[in-house]
Parts: sequence; structure tokens; C-alpha cells
Amino acid sequence: MTQILLIPAFLLLGILLQKIKNLPTTLPKLLNNYLIFIVLPALALKYLPIIELQLELVLPITSAWITFGLSWLIFGSLGKFFHWRNSLTGCLIITAGLSNTSFVGIPIVRALYGDEAVKIALLIDQGGSFILVSSIAVIVASIYSEEKKRKRDITKKIVTFPPFIFFILAITMNLTNITPPEFLSIPLDIIALSLTPVALTSVGLQVKVSLPAIKNPYLWTGLGYKLLFIPFFVLILFKYLFQLDGLVLQVSVIESAMAPMITGSIIAISHGLEPKLASLLVGVGIPLSFVTIAGWYWVLA
Repeated sequence: MTQILLIPAFLLLGILLQKIKNLPTTLPKLLNNYLIFIVLPALALKYLPIIELQLELVLPITSAWITFGLSWLIFGSLGKFFHWRNSLTGCLIITAGLSNTSFVGIPIVRALYGDEAVKIALLIDQGGSFILVSSIAVIVASIYSEEKKRKRDITKKIVTFPPFIFFILAITMNLTNITPPEFLSIPLDIIALSLTPVALTSVGLQVKVSLPAIKNPYLWTGLGYKLLFIPFFVLILFKYLFQLDGLVLQVSVIESAMAPMITGSIIAISHGLEPKLASLLVGVGIPLSFVTIAGWYWVLA
């Protein structure tokens, strides 16, 4: 429960820090770089080499891929039909398409369903969300960025993206039964603990909540997809088509109902894809998701 309370606390801290005069304007960028270059690679080394890969848990992992794939299909199509700016389309695809399955999702899943459910949540996060944000999200960001890049440049950006490099390294270690050296255990734990406070503070620093911002129809389009449509779609698909039930179904739906991923918004921001909207989707989405997740929990009960 303490972990859940820290989520809005650090988000509020970031918003309050905006009031401090002479605060370095580069602080959000510095925090984002720390997350991308230090924290995400550390998480890959900490969790992926020791995760037990089980065939029966492949389906829950696909919930993250379905969420992102439908986001790309729907918002990509809407963007073409309504002639949206590429930056707007890319922002919605990435931010609404990635669930906050890790430092928001895992504490909530643990609180609702216990430690056994955390194993499923971790696989959804590492096998789905983490791979997506480390690779496919970078491709989408490069495609929809105003700064056009050649395919060769996009490929180079992905293969040199630190989280992707460490993801490949960690998966290779898993498949070859190699675990990280013992002396790295404590540093990795410390870095992993910094994820929630740093990421949420960074988002809070960039959230500009105002009446005009709240009225932004694209904000509610993205949150409507993320908090209502996609968990409903996953529930119907998994329960009635794939005949899933019990804990696997519950965790799959709850994880898909999480607010937009903070790291996804950071990817969008770093590529110039509507930074204000990307921050707002997370800043409004996280507190709002506590209400909608309670509703999905009741539906699944």
C-alpha cells in the first residue's frame, strides 16, 4: 500500500517543484536521460536474466502487444482521416498504447491479488511493455517525428538505444543461464528503487494542468482508449475467445487498464511528439486510473 501512496506523492512533488524560482529548466531532461540511460538498463539486468519463461503465460504477455498494436492501428487511421499533425498521431499511439505495467501496475496488482499475481504482472511488463518501449515505440517515434529520418537512421537509433541493448543482453543471459555478478545486486536494487520517484517527479515537472488543457479533446481521446476501451477489449477477447479465467485473466485485464506508461511519454517528449499532451496524458491518467481500475476490479470480481 505504501508503494501505491508514493505514486501520487511524487507526481505532486514534481508539480510543486515548478513553483520554485530559478529551478534549472534542463532538470526534466536530465531526469529523463537518467531513466533512459541508467534505470531502464538496470531493470533489464535485474529482472530479465532470472525470469522463468513459461509457455502458458505467453497469452497474458500478448495483452501489452495487443494494446500497442490497436493503438497504432486506431490512432494511425484517425490521424490520416482527420489530417492530424504527425506529432499528435505519434504522441497518441505511443502514450495511449503503452500501459504503466511496472511501477504503477505491479504495486496495484500486488495490493489487489497478492504476490502470486506479481509473477504474471512482471512477465507482462518485461515480455510486453518493456520490449515495446525499448524498440517498437522508438520506431514509431522516429516515423512520426517532425525530424524525418532514413530507415538506416531509425535502425541505428534502436540498436544503439541503451534499454534495447541491455534487453538483448539480459535475454541472452536468461537463455544461457547466466546471472548478473553478485556485486551488482545492491547497485541494481538501489537504481531500481529510484525509478518511481524520479520518473513521477519528472512527469510532474512537465505537467501543466489548466482548464484549457483539461478540455483538450485529444487528452480524453487517449485516456478513453487507455482506461476504458482497451481493458474492455482484452476482457472480451481473453474471456470469451481464449477462455481464460482466474488470476491470469484478472491480471491481464487490470494491467491493460493501467494509466499510460511514464517511459512511453518520455520517449514521445524526447522526440518532440506533443510534449505537453504526453505529460498531461500521464499526469491526469495516473490519478484517474485509480478510479477506473477500481471499476474493472469490481467487474472482474
